Amino acid sequence: MIKTKSYAAQSPNENLAPWTFERREVGSHDVQFDILYCGVCHSDLHQVNNDWFPGIFPMVPGHEIVGRVVRVGDHVKKFKVGDLAGTGCMVDSCQECENCKKDLEQYCLEGNTQTYNGLERDGKTPTYGGYSNTIVVREEFVLHVSEKLDLAAVSPLLCAGITTYSPLRHWKVGKGHKLAVLGLGGLGHMGVKFGVAFGAEVTVLSTSPKKEEDAKRLGAHHFVVTSDEAQVKAALGTFDFILDTVSAEHDFNMYLSLLRTDGTMICVGVPPKPAEIAAFSLLGGRKSIAGSGIGGIAETQEMLDFCAEHNIVSDIELIDIKDIQTAYQRMEKGDVRYRFVIDMATL
Repeated sequence: MIKTKSYAAQSPNENLAPWTFERREVGSHDVQFDILYCGVCHSDLHQVNNDWFPGIFPMVPGHEIVGRVVRVGDHVKKFKVGDLAGTGCMVDSCQECENCKKDLEQYCLEGNTQTYNGLERDGKTPTYGGYSNTIVVREEFVLHVSEKLDLAAVSPLLCAGITTYSPLRHWKVGKGHKLAVLGLGGLGHMGVKFGVAFGAEVTVLSTSPKKEEDAKRLGAHHFVVTSDEAQVKAALGTFDFILDTVSAEHDFNMYLSLLRTDGTMICVGVPPKPAEIAAFSLLGGRKSIAGSGIGGIAETQEMLDFCAEHNIVSDIELIDIKDIQTAYQRMEKGDVRYRFVIDMATL
């Protein structure tokens, strides 16, 4: 077994603190890489707090993981010692169902294995995430990371990046489309970058007027303050797509009114309560509301390659692991531009 240092929550709502545990030995199809950086996702906080479902404790969060390979199994073909590597939100799946065979492991019909707060395929061994110094993952779920980009700023691409890239690709958003990105946070700022890179005309929808300057810096063409009735009225029936990244309660019906006929609102945020959607909000324009999770492994690799080619990374604030609770507090207040990333050398 591999002795591993980490920061973990021992029980729900408890502050994270140093914890040592053992990872499995490197099997014939496994890759071990030492973690250099790990992004801090809002879902880390939700899961530590048991906001969505009962968690598995002790819990080591973190699913935006990049590092360098230190060991590979005998049958590993795609990686060698010294390579940069990354792992996102999942570390395994059944590999046999129709979704897995279509490179949609994120929608594995048997349930994929989450990078943390999940169980290995044996159904009993907990998974532990990237707030740790090393990780062992089967080769099929390890991603190649370019040497070209700022590695710390690459790590959030493994969740925030692919969560926005995947739906924009699936709905073929690009030149000739008017895309609105609802919310300018960890997900939203990546939605803006990808929307612009794909050739869409991008508008940021935000309740905060002070974010306009940043939205334009990120490449957005327009900005609508959604608390301003006049601006909202001017935007009615405007957009082909709305990428909804908001995880707080909000009025879906109002935003649906901003779509043009046959427009689609794509939800990637996770509000705490179910939305109330009036039938007339959909009927009056043959509008659709849809959802999207992360991407499959092949699509995530495609995204990383696209980012390397187009010099796209996340906007980050690098932190020490000892400051994780402060980061969580600031994240709850929206006080981060736009993703915290832990320098794991501080562990």
